[in-house]
Amino acid sequence: MGRVEGAAQTGMEAALRAESGLVYAGFDGLGTGIGLIAALLLVAIGWHARRLARWRREREIEHLHDRIWHLSESEERYRSLVEAQIEVIVQRDAEGRITFANEGFARLAGSSPGALLGTAQQLTVLDSTPVESRPDGTRAADVAVAPPEGGATRWFAFVETAVVGRDGRPEVLSAGREITERIEAVRSLDEARSRAEAASVAKSRFLATVSHEFRTPLNGILGMADLVLDTPLSPEQETYIRAVKTSGEALLSLIDGILDFSKIEAGRLDLAAEPFDPAGLVESVVELLAPRAQDKGLEIAADLAEDLPLQVVGDSDRVRQILLNLAGNAVKFTESGGVGVTAERAGAEIALTVRDTGPGIPEERLPLLFEEFEQGDGSASRRHEGTGLGLAITRRLVDRMGGRIEVTSRPDEGSCFRVVLPLRALGEERPRPPSLAGRRILVAAASAFEGPFLRDRLARAGAEVVAAETEAAARETLRGVGTTPCGPAPFDAVLADRALGDEAVRRIAGAAKRAGIPRAVVLLSPFDRRDFGSPGAAGFDRYLIKPVRARSLFAHLCEEARPPGGELRRAPGADRPAAARGRPRVLLAEDNPINALLARKALERLDTVVTWVPDGVEALRHLEAAAAGEAEGFDLALLDIRMPRLDGLEAARRLRAFERARGIPPQHLIAVTANVGAEDEAAARAAGFDGFLSKPLDLIALPALLAGPARAA
Repeated sequence: MGRVEGAAQTGMEAALRAESGLVYAGFDGLGTGIGLIAALLLVAIGWHARRLARWRREREIEHLHDRIWHLSESEERYRSLVEAQIEVIVQRDAEGRITFANEGFARLAGSSPGALLGTAQQLTVLDSTPVESRPDGTRAADVAVAPPEGGATRWFAFVETAVVGRDGRPEVLSAGREITERIEAVRSLDEARSRAEAASVAKSRFLATVSHEFRTPLNGILGMADLVLDTPLSPEQETYIRAVKTSGEALLSLIDGILDFSKIEAGRLDLAAEPFDPAGLVESVVELLAPRAQDKGLEIAADLAEDLPLQVVGDSDRVRQILLNLAGNAVKFTESGGVGVTAERAGAEIALTVRDTGPGIPEERLPLLFEEFEQGDGSASRRHEGTGLGLAITRRLVDRMGGRIEVTSRPDEGSCFRVVLPLRALGEERPRPPSLAGRRILVAAASAFEGPFLRDRLARAGAEVVAAETEAAARETLRGVGTTPCGPAPFDAVLADRALGDEAVRRIAGAAKRAGIPRAVVLLSPFDRRDFGSPGAAGFDRYLIKPVRARSLFAHLCEEARPPGGELRRAPGADRPAAARGRPRVLLAEDNPINALLARKALERLDTVVTWVPDGVEALRHLEAAAAGEAEGFDLALLDIRMPRLDGLEAARRLRAFERARGIPPQHLIAVTANVGAEDEAAARAAGFDGFLSKPLDLIALPALLAGPARAA
């Protein structure tokens, strides 16, 4: 039992030990498994980390590939864009070796881009423009390159700029764009312009020759007509001679129009910018046209605004031409009534307006009126001849001056042309006319413009003006003046227009005298004055020549001392040299015998001693001898520009050089020419002439020319 229990105990202990060993063995196995699992986990984690790293590297590589592809695509696009605009690109290092060249440069060099690298290959340059250095540091030039295969020269516009090379060193990048077509177009344009300029010069030379050749015989025709009209003639002979003169003047006007239009078309019209008096210009134009208007029984008058500048800057000759064209047309097409010319400010500009009482212009023809060879009446049955160039020239002159022209007209109601020119006013203000405040003046006139203009002018000066358009109205107004305290207020002056009739104005003068009016003035045209006789015998104190100048009007009304019936305008020859100087001596250099005869006769009628020479050599000999004191001097020298052996311009230049070399005072030289352009006058003055006289010779201008040396002395 004991042994059994012992054995059992021993067995139990053995079993317990065995179980404990298994337990220990299990724990040992469990530790080994956990380590394995941990190792496996570590391996897995490492494997996943490597895969993740490889994936990331692949993604980065893929991203880099994408970026490289995009950059390559962008570079290719940029290269294509650049090469589409710039055909030739080359980059060189500091030693001139090529570090990059595109296909365009390689083709011009006759090689390939790869073969050019490291070489100093240059293009074959045939020509180039000067290098232009720009503010940004680049340099530019146009270069003519000879292609290696031969053929036409190609032009490139090259631009050079400094860049940094791959090794960080400075290099020069040259880029060229082909401009062959542009160069050829410019050359063609230059050649065309040169041909056009040569044609323009030839045309101008032709016009100058034509002008001279036309005007020379016309000068003879008109001058001889004037000389014959100064001789005793029968009425029939006088009619024929006046017809010759009228036709010659019409032909001269036609020639002037054609030549002016041709000059404008050729672009040879130059405008002067000199000060002139606009009021004086308007009055001179109206006075110039007055004989033509009065021959037709028309009135022509001017009204000048008081705020008109004393002087403006512009081309007075062209402004006069514009006004002559417009007012001359008005006189030409008006059969009854008159023509009125006004000048006034229009803001900072000057407005010239010409109105007439003519037949008017149909509305449908107004848009065509300023076109070449158009007239207000375009029918075959029109009454007036002409080329229709006058208004076309006028419009072009106005446009050239930067002005504007407009016309309003209705059939049977007359026409109105208004020109506005940007003529800059100088600072000096025009003196205001004397005040007539408190004075009462009767104006008896039935004219369409002269009477209203006089009334407006007097009213602006402060006078109370009463108008009477008939003799009956004037006498009724004067009846009872000053006879009773309750009668009509007395007048200070009466102005009566002779156009009312000789007997009518005489009766008006008698009524004014009976009314005790201190001043009675009759308005006369130059033709009227010959027929009317002495104003004093007709009962008038003074007379005014129509068209009436404002200065003369106010002089008569403001108590200025003048002899009764005295002449209001300076008579021809009034400024002649004083008697103490003897008869004026004039040298005339003219190769045309007819023109020489005309000028000699005109000068001799002014009581001058004329020395005539046929060419410039003889003229220079006489003038140098007079200047040196070897012969009697001349008061005036008239030199034709075109003369054989030595022309007038060269004769003037040599004379002025002779005078300067000897310290001699300059003689008075006047150029006489049939070329009437502004450039002709400028050339004459540059040669040393003191004045310029155009052909046909203006005989009225000769007394003033003779007076010039006298005043200078």
